[in-house]
Amino acid sequence: MPRQQQPAARPAVPPAARPVRRRSYDQFDATARALDSVGDRWTLLIVRELLGGPRRYTDLHADLPGVSTDVLASRLKDMEQSGLALRRKLPPPSAASVYELTERGHGLLPALTALAEWGAPALAERRPTDAVRAHWFALPLLAALTGLTREGVLEVRLDEGEFHLRVGGRAGSGLPGAEAYGAVYGYGPADRPDARIALGAEVCLLLARGGATLAETVKDGRVEVLGDSPLAAELRGE
Repeated sequence: MPRQQQPAARPAVPPAARPVRRRSYDQFDATARALDSVGDRWTLLIVRELLGGPRRYTDLHADLPGVSTDVLASRLKDMEQSGLALRRKLPPPSAASVYELTERGHGLLPALTALAEWGAPALAERRPTDAVRAHWFALPLLAALTGLTREGVLEVRLDEGEFHLRVGGRAGSGLPGAEAYGAVYGYGPADRPDARIALGAEVCLLLARGGATLAETVKDGRVEVLGDSPLAAELRGE
């Protein structure tokens, strides 16, 4: 008796062809809607990185230790679809692709600043496994600098490296990436800072926690102010 031929197996649908349904809380609530967009692991930290201006994928991966390439690519794609970020090519001779925040993405600055202020007390001790980058201190330090009236670019020097902030006025002008929506800090030293301060990470976190004022730390020498601009004079309390 001839064997009955088995029906051919249906070809598997390639993963790329399967419809992707993003997880949602399915709640008609502003907080839930916000978390639908930024509640996934790593998303807000990517926003933190892009607040300093456009960045290449490789730079993002280097400054987000612990994230896999697959997860980073997935989060960036989600952020593009949500209107939080966009990808564009830099003009020649670079021709590299960079990611940058949209206006809606930059709107997360107050939320991240508040999170940094809330989380600062948890940084009383650095764990042996903790990675660190100098520009990660930018958001915690912003709150301590909000009272400045003189506008300018402030270069911040830590043992871990350097970064720069726009202080005392509208964030954005004069910083890399500011021509779009206004970067509030930049990576590395500034080309022409209006003032420089040098301090330790512990003092930076003390300022972020409200344990001391900037004027107090300048007066007792824990923060060194360099420069002769009006911004430097204000930092020194002159």
